[in-house]
Amino acid sequence: MKRSCCSGLVASCFFVLFASLAQAELLAMLNYESKPEQMTRKEGLAILDVDPKSQTFGKMLMDIPLPPDLVAHHIYYNRDQSKAYVTALGKSILHVLEMTRFPYRMKVVETPGCQMLEDIVFSQDNRTWYLTCMGSSTVVIGDATTDKPLKTVSAPAPGPPFISYPHGISVHSGIDRILITSTVRPSDLGDPGETVTVLEASSGKVLSTHKVSMKPSPSKAAPVEVMFSHAAEPPVAHITVMLEGTLWAGVWNPNSKDFRFQQVDDYSARGHGMPLEILYNRKGDRLFVTTAKPGHVNVYDNADPQHPKFLKAIPAAPGAHHLVLSPDEQYLFVQNSLLNLPGMSDGSITVIDVTQGKAIASVDTLKNQGFNPNSIVLLPAGH
Repeated sequence: MKRSCCSGLVASCFFVLFASLAQAELLAMLNYESKPEQMTRKEGLAILDVDPKSQTFGKMLMDIPLPPDLVAHHIYYNRDQSKAYVTALGKSILHVLEMTRFPYRMKVVETPGCQMLEDIVFSQDNRTWYLTCMGSSTVVIGDATTDKPLKTVSAPAPGPPFISYPHGISVHSGIDRILITSTVRPSDLGDPGETVTVLEASSGKVLSTHKVSMKPSPSKAAPVEVMFSHAAEPPVAHITVMLEGTLWAGVWNPNSKDFRFQQVDDYSARGHGMPLEILYNRKGDRLFVTTAKPGHVNVYDNADPQHPKFLKAIPAAPGAHHLVLSPDEQYLFVQNSLLNLPGMSDGSITVIDVTQGKAIASVDTLKNQGFNPNSIVLLPAGH
C-alpha cells in the first residue's frame, strides 16, 4: 500500500516540536510496534524528548503513523543527515524521510526482490547506498540521490546464495571494500551462518569469505553487525557474533589487500549473551557494544582498534540493542528491544551518563503504552 505516512500528523504536534527545537532539547526518533499481547497492531515513528534535564523529558512530541503490517526495523541517516531511511521486514519497500523540510515528507521506495530489508549504509561521497536483504540473500545497490535501486548482487540460479541471510554491512570507500555478515534464517532464526563476506564496493564483486568462529563448522555463530572503526589505520572492522557471544576484528593488510580476522572478546565469560550493536565516539577511542541478555552496554578503550580493551559493562535493560550518543557525548541512549523476543523486549530507553559510567534514567513512554521501540536515532541538530 503506497501512501504518505505524514498525512496523519496532527497540527498541534508542529507547535510542540518547534518549541522543543527552540529550546535545544535532545529529541530522539524511534520506530515502534505493538507488543505481541496487544489486540490491535500499530506501528509508527515517535519523536521523544530524551534530555534528562528537560521539563518535557520522556514526552512524545510527535507520532507519525506507519502501515501496521510494515514491520519497520531500522532507521539510518545518509552521510549529511538530510534523509532518514526506514527498513522493513514485512514489505519490500524503503521509507525515506526528508529531514530538511518540516512537516517531514516521506516517500516510499520499491525494492523488488529484496525480502526482509535489514541494514543500509552509504558510500563516503553520499551518492550510493547498499541494502542487505536477509530474506532473499541479496544486496541491493541504489542511487542515494534519487533513491532508485540500480543493481542487485546475488548468485546465479540454481547455485547457493552468495551470502546466506545477509544482515550487517559496512563500507570503507578508502579501500573500496564492503563487509557483510551471514546471520540467521529470518523465518525462524534458524540455520545460523558463521562468515563475513568481502565485496569490492565499486563493482559489487564478491572477493572472499571468512569464518568468524573458533569452533568446528557448522559453528552456528551468527555474526550480526559489522562496522569499520572510523579512526583506525590500517582499517579495522569490528563484528558482533550474536549466538556465539563474541566480538571479532577484521584487520586490513594494505600490502596483500585482504583482511585478517581475530576474536577480541568473549561475553560468555561475564555471563552475557547476544552481542548486537556497535558504536564509536567521535574521536574513535571508545567502543560501545550492546548485549541483549540480560542487557548491558560494554565499554572498551579503542585506542588500539585491533585489540580493544574491555573497561566495564553498564547495565541497561533486557534486549539492549541500538544506541546513540548525545552531540556532546555526555549521554548514551540505549533502546531495549529485540524483535519482540521473550526476555529481550523491555521496551524502554536507558539513559546512561558516560562520565559516571552508569544509567541515570529510563524513558518508559512507549513501554507503558504497550509498544516496543525497534531503533533509535537523534534528530539532527537544527533539523
